[in-house]
Amino acid sequence: MNRPPVNILDRPLGGRGSRSNPDTSVSISAFAYLYSELVQYHQNRVDSISELERRLESSGYGIGLKILELQAYRSREYKREIRLMNALQFVSTQVWKSLFGKSADSLERSIDHADEFMIVDYEPLTSTFVSVPSDFGQLSVDAYMSGIVSGVLSGAGFSARVTAHSVKLEEGEHPPSNSSSNSSSLPPRREKAVF
Repeated sequence: MNRPPVNILDRPLGGRGSRSNPDTSVSISAFAYLYSELVQYHQNRVDSISELERRLESSGYGIGLKILELQAYRSREYKREIRLMNALQFVSTQVWKSLFGKSADSLERSIDHADEFMIVDYEPLTSTFVSVPSDFGQLSVDAYMSGIVSGVLSGAGFSARVTAHSVKLEEGEHPPSNSSSNSSSLPPRREKAVF
């Protein structure tokens, strides 16, 4: 039985959640190579770490606008979400699944500020294969993902300031046990990404 080829627009980026069907995923090594080249490209053209993060974020912003358009096309629902919490739920589930093959690990509301939300990913694909030199201090290569989130929210009509942070795992806090199969060959992570 011959199956029609899968459209490239229907493939998740990382394919971490769909290892059983290699026809529907993009190579992680190809993404890691392209992403490291993107980081190096911007790194050679900036003078400060904050400027590098801004450039990575602006690179992700356009992707966020396009992924929102793609998700709207795929779902064929012609309605715009008007509640912020529902839009964030859409980002942490549908957008994350289409990009990385799995939902984000959690969506949390800040205790300190009622208008502050956090999307948590224990194994962000963008920082899994990128090592940050110690002289770069607090560089967050996950700024690209914060740009994607910002682009999706902006395209949906929500003004938001999105930042990426790496937060050390608290004692007793463990990533979900259903993490990706390729993480077994990697050392355990000591940080999580928060957007």
